[in-house]
Amino acid sequence: MSVLSADDPVSNTDLETEELEEEASFAGGGEEVAPGADGLEAIAAELAVDLSFGEAAAAAPVPSMIGLRSATEASYDVVSTAMAGGAESVIGDDGRRRIRNTDAYPWRVHAALRITARDGSQWIGTAFFISPRVLATAGHNLFFHGRVAARRGWARSIDVMPGRDGDELPFGTAVSTRLHSVRGWTQPDGGDPDPDYDYGVIVLEESEALGNQTGWLGVGTYSNSTLRSLTGNLSGYPGDRGNGREQWYMARRIDSVGTRRIFYDIDTFGGQSGSAVYRIRDGRRYAVGIHAYGVGERPLNSATRINRAVFDNLSAWKRDHP
Repeated sequence: MSVLSADDPVSNTDLETEELEEEASFAGGGEEVAPGADGLEAIAAELAVDLSFGEAAAAAPVPSMIGLRSATEASYDVVSTAMAGGAESVIGDDGRRRIRNTDAYPWRVHAALRITARDGSQWIGTAFFISPRVLATAGHNLFFHGRVAARRGWARSIDVMPGRDGDELPFGTAVSTRLHSVRGWTQPDGGDPDPDYDYGVIVLEESEALGNQTGWLGVGTYSNSTLRSLTGNLSGYPGDRGNGREQWYMARRIDSVGTRRIFYDIDTFGGQSGSAVYRIRDGRRYAVGIHAYGVGERPLNSATRINRAVFDNLSAWKRDHP
């Protein structure tokens, strides 16, 4: 008799590992770009950005994001605010910086999302490539909870826009209807969303494998002591800056870790859910968490930790959709 685990994906099972001293990782795809100081990304100087379009680009529709709110709000029936108490939070002075060269690695591995729910409502979020066809993201960008019955369940479709900058789409848009999460998020005990299992992936069609153009991040599962020594980098598409159309970045040391969560005072806002929290090692980037939440009992934002169970699921989804 098999025992159902909250980490079970829809098509196979996985055993949860609570003790996290074993470390494992798979590498990303893309250039080895030298970071700045102390494990932070080196950010290009502010540049004038040409947002004009030629005839070919003008013919392609640009998904509108105006007026859309974070998918976090839909599952938790909350409203994002800039300060503590919202879905995701700016802690003190806002330390985020806008990324202008979003067509460069590693910025282009991060994608703005326009999410269409079952009821036709639309929401914003972020995801990041972990292979040519697979993007990791927060579970609440994929499967909705919340009070609105017609909305609850899997999203109808998701527009994936890697490296979006305003209305400029350097890699175009791919539309996905192939979504995967885990039982702990889609069928939580008691019926309430469980933030400990808030993760999943978006799978693109073979003909739209945009990760071949953007590259992707590696993924790693690390011990508590390793995580506590790291600088966490986080870049995504917040609703308070550009309405989910601009990429904003910040980095700080990891504050603390739990079995399934990573905590930090990196500033975020609704819409950045699904962003990678990643480390830089020998010029390569490895996601260690999937950003999902703002401040709660502690004045810290947090990510779903990539522990061994999460790592194994991400690896399986990556392997199953080459």
